[in-house]
Amino acid sequence: MSRPAVQYLPAAATQAGRLATRLGIAKHEIDVHRFPDGELRVTVGPAAPVTIIFASLDQPNDKLLAILFAAEALRRGGATRLVLVAPYLCYMRQDAAFHRGEAISQRVIGKLIAQAVDRIITVDAHLHRTKSLTEIFPGVEVDDLSAMPAIADYLSATGFDPATIVTGPDAESEPWVGDLARRLKADYAVAQKTRHGDRSVEMVFTDPDMFTGRPALLVDDIVSSGGTLLACARTLAAAGARSVDAVITHALFAPELSAAFREAGLGSIRSTDSVPHPSNAIELDPIFAEALRRELTGAELPGTRP
Repeated sequence: MSRPAVQYLPAAATQAGRLATRLGIAKHEIDVHRFPDGELRVTVGPAAPVTIIFASLDQPNDKLLAILFAAEALRRGGATRLVLVAPYLCYMRQDAAFHRGEAISQRVIGKLIAQAVDRIITVDAHLHRTKSLTEIFPGVEVDDLSAMPAIADYLSATGFDPATIVTGPDAESEPWVGDLARRLKADYAVAQKTRHGDRSVEMVFTDPDMFTGRPALLVDDIVSSGGTLLACARTLAAAGARSVDAVITHALFAPELSAAFREAGLGSIRSTDSVPHPSNAIELDPIFAEALRRELTGAELPGTRP
């Protein structure tokens, strides 16, 4: 039986290459050519029966089309099972129409991707009212992995201070803040957040005195505009935290914001490599490799298409 292979979009070459090496399988870059009128021509490598498509979906619009075109070519080339590894999943935040006439992008993207692949693997999907990714991708296997084991391993290896309070910006962050704190055997707390706009956020901690003289580690799944991270850093600094650092799963913010973060009191910001970014420090290929092990066994797999 032919071994699985990884095919990846150009922006993900480094991460996909490490994953293919870890799994001991072949890799091929998906060629994406842009015509003068903006249309794309997508060319894939040789299709394996089980093909892993690796593409993180930041700056997503062209990438989404490239994935759909690649899936068509791979199916025609003999792939019977397509597994999309998307460390960051786009358009998950718009899960409701907040104003009349708004599209619910989560539903549209879910249906498009579900028609193209058999399994989706992602990390810390940014969901609000939707409870599970299975609601978004009907009839498809979905794995929403946690980045916290990889983050905990990294922090432990780089000298985590046990006096640190692990903290998050709101109640939604509690599951991963609590998980990371337990792995590190640290105290934790989450703030109460009031959002007044995209860049106007107010943070309140129930017991701000607990931070006095202690280091604080902010944990969040995603940073884009940076407003939440800035507000939380300022609140912790005002509470007397000895130092404030941040670790995040998905770094979507402009690198130019780093100066504003420093001015707000953040000593460092480290992110996973779910999205290529200057703050990347934590590699996720070990958790992807573990999730993909059964694709390499040659056993009968659900969702394999004749």
